[in-house]
Amino acid sequence: MAQCTRKSALLEELEAAWAIAKKDIKIYYLKAPTLMFAILFPFAMFFAFAVGREMPVATLVPGLVSITVFFSASSIGPSALPLERRIKAYDRLVCAPISPYTVMVGKVLSGAIFGLVIGSIILAACLPVFGLQIISLPGLLLGLILASFCFSMLGIMLAMFPRENPGDVMLLLNFIRLPLIFISGIFIKIEMLPYWGQVASAFSPLTYANDLMRLALEGASAFDPLLSAALLISFSAAFLYIGRRIDLKFRE
Repeated sequence: MAQCTRKSALLEELEAAWAIAKKDIKIYYLKAPTLMFAILFPFAMFFAFAVGREMPVATLVPGLVSITVFFSASSIGPSALPLERRIKAYDRLVCAPISPYTVMVGKVLSGAIFGLVIGSIILAACLPVFGLQIISLPGLLLGLILASFCFSMLGIMLAMFPRENPGDVMLLLNFIRLPLIFISGIFIKIEMLPYWGQVASAFSPLTYANDLMRLALEGASAFDPLLSAALLISFSAAFLYIGRRIDLKFRE
């Protein structure tokens, strides 16, 4: 009986998380800040630094997919939460009879789905245009899914700071995102970075997401894929925990 009750409670929490995600999907996917920071900005950044460099297409495409997923998945939370704080919608969610983690998971789901969809569209467009083939489909799916959730949790973690203007959170987020794209193997392979760059890249989740993309599309990687997957999961758990602690701190 107790086991059935626990299962029922878990299902209710999952249904609540999905309801929050669906609401965010309907409201925030086409918002101007989301489109600008999630799609236009990463494309502009990528082509500004990639065009003119003698890099093989097999190296460029994994980088483009990685940076697109990175920016798109991490942009939903910073776009949604400040606006919901302004109209007190987030306060009502937190006061609802569900776990605070359920609220965060719902927010994470909306960002992860957005990153997964946008990344898949970019990849589907690049494959026939550049004549590339998927070398490892399991590696590709694993990389896209784990990266989408990890980067979405990064955005949610920073969105836990009590701000009512999306631009404030996006500014903070970009202080983290912009340096990471230069040390994570997007424009320069990890193996070609100086020693200090290789050390710094180890602390970037984008490094491991891009490495899985390279393995799937280029057939080469700097790290063991299981290590990359494990570290992306670890980063995700850390971002979720830190985000919850930030939220609690400012609610005391």
